[in-house]
Amino acid sequence: MSNGVSGDRQVPVTSRVSDSKTPARRVRVGVDTGGTFTDFVFLNGKTIQVFKLPSTPSDPSLAIRNGLKRIAEITGVQLSHLDVVHGTTVGTNALLQRRGARIALVTTSGFEDVLVIGRQARPELYNLNAVKPSPLVDDGLRLGLSERVSCTGEVIQPLIEDELKQIANKLSHSEIEAVAISLLFSFLYPQHEQRVAQSLQSLGVPLSISHQILPEYREFERTSTVAINAYLQPLMGTYLNKLATLGGTNGALSLRVMQSSGGSISAEVAAREPVRTILSGPSGGVVGALKAAQTAGFDNIITFDMGGTSTDVALCDSAGIRTTNEASIAGMPVAVSVMDIHTVGAGGGSIAQVDAGGSLRVGPESAGADPGPACYGRSLLPTVTDAHLILGHFADAGLLGGEFVLDKTRSTDAVSALASTMSKAAGRKISVIEAAQGIISVAATNMERALRHISVERGQDPRGFVLLPFGGAGGLHAVSLAKALRVSRVLVPAAPGALSAIGVIAADVIKDQSRTIMLEVNGTTKRQLAKVFAEMEWQAQSALRNEGFPRAKQRHERLLAVRYKGQSFELEIDAADDIAHRFHRTHNKRYGYAQKENAVEIVSARLRSIGMVDTIPHRRARVAKKTLAKADRFAKAYINGKENRVAVYRREELRPGMRLRAPCIVTEYSATTLVPQDSTVEVDAFSNLIIEVPSG
Repeated sequence: MSNGVSGDRQVPVTSRVSDSKTPARRVRVGVDTGGTFTDFVFLNGKTIQVFKLPSTPSDPSLAIRNGLKRIAEITGVQLSHLDVVHGTTVGTNALLQRRGARIALVTTSGFEDVLVIGRQARPELYNLNAVKPSPLVDDGLRLGLSERVSCTGEVIQPLIEDELKQIANKLSHSEIEAVAISLLFSFLYPQHEQRVAQSLQSLGVPLSISHQILPEYREFERTSTVAINAYLQPLMGTYLNKLATLGGTNGALSLRVMQSSGGSISAEVAAREPVRTILSGPSGGVVGALKAAQTAGFDNIITFDMGGTSTDVALCDSAGIRTTNEASIAGMPVAVSVMDIHTVGAGGGSIAQVDAGGSLRVGPESAGADPGPACYGRSLLPTVTDAHLILGHFADAGLLGGEFVLDKTRSTDAVSALASTMSKAAGRKISVIEAAQGIISVAATNMERALRHISVERGQDPRGFVLLPFGGAGGLHAVSLAKALRVSRVLVPAAPGALSAIGVIAADVIKDQSRTIMLEVNGTTKRQLAKVFAEMEWQAQSALRNEGFPRAKQRHERLLAVRYKGQSFELEIDAADDIAHRFHRTHNKRYGYAQKENAVEIVSARLRSIGMVDTIPHRRARVAKKTLAKADRFAKAYINGKENRVAVYRREELRPGMRLRAPCIVTEYSATTLVPQDSTVEVDAFSNLIIEVPSG
């Protein structure tokens, strides 16, 4: 393909013998573990190649091992010469499914129950049966120390050494796997936490220390973040160590992990601070989507990542990817920097069922990779994928370029059983086709709600954005969702089903730091900030230099968390001149007003340090003239409730400048795209599909 991405068919496995006289070359590899498939992307010369393998949920490293061995065979290099960047869901799944470690919390006396008490916020105001998630730390393992530091960093009550010995002794008999340490105001006076950590070293378990992970105020959010980190440390450490040993006797695998804020970190840091990876997989997709859009000349995009188990959406504009320090995962606050991504349980494997009230419900339960949708041949669970198959949206082509054959008979049996249940609830006969259409409609409603949440509900008009779908199923729903949101253009990138893996291989190395400083903006602010940022930049420059990034390949972005004095929450702005003016303007844009007579307070200084990796080649084709593409064949498919004769195109046969007949289905190795009859499709100079969607 003209942009250097080869993702329309399975990469053939070939063997090569390396010439021992030439220096061993290294191969960049991106790996994204999903619920159904694990995606592999690697840079072979100047061409990106893509393939997928079924995920192994019981042990994700098994699928990764098989994929890396295949890449080594294709490229003729040893496993230890693969530079792997990994987008992982191990931490996310462990948190959602409560499969983490048995942990203890050591905190200031009187704050042992901060994880239980939390804030008074009520996210489900009218739900009489709302249930708060139980804390990650059991009651008997939340331990308090009689120490106290003031809000100005002064020691009010020193540590008592006998208490430290008692806590260490108790924990040594508690079968704990990790410890979270979060003392009050430790970000101002870290010495007490350092002494606690020193006294607990003899336990031989990982320690999560708040002034190292999140040196910011708000004890609940900080303690929650540190507890989550401790909860994931043993599992993530074991998993990453297992991956690192895949290099075999020739040395450890070169491994980096995608973090939630949009850049990669070393495997060592990821094992030590796994809380930074809880949105690892989805963040890679947003990075890949934004790079694809910018290459094609678009800045304002709404990303729509529909995979096997969930759909992740995000909004990017000229300012780039939006991040937040106020995320919540599984009902628990996470105060490290993460991408502002909204997730709903609607994917290709989402299970359809009739609820107790007789209504059709789709998701959030998913069939995953095992047993998978009914059409995978191992279950009779009716899913979104089964509905698409019955409606003809795969054009009888199967998945993975036809290599993964779908069982339509089994899908029909599963959806027929659902249709019978729906018929009883509705009091009338509902056909298999109607049931399949109902599944698609309900799933689309869930996804539309997610898209509105990150656009309309935040004051953004989606009509000013381009919808960029990816994931294996994103292209099947993109046009109908764009029409519902009155978005006029859809951009389907090359190899959309592997865009998350493409994103992780293209992502820069990023290190985030923060310091709570509590400074009122005045004449001395600039000098005080310069000192704080200089210290953070010195640390970041040293860390990036140790990872192979000279000063010329580094970039440091200074940010501030600012508020009106007395407010409870902050807005993030660039640390440029005239901080007050910049904050007033940002506040007015976000909330519709600014209180210019009020004092402005800087809560935290934040530094994002970037090690810039080599860019992935994108070749722009010269489009001489526009031509009408020849359909590979024609098929029957139900679109918008009606049966249509649709043109079927193979993506690898499309060239820049070609126009497609609509309605049509575009098949490729990693995904399928469905285009209704009232839209127009062209292939741009970078082999993207540009779909123009009529309004109304």
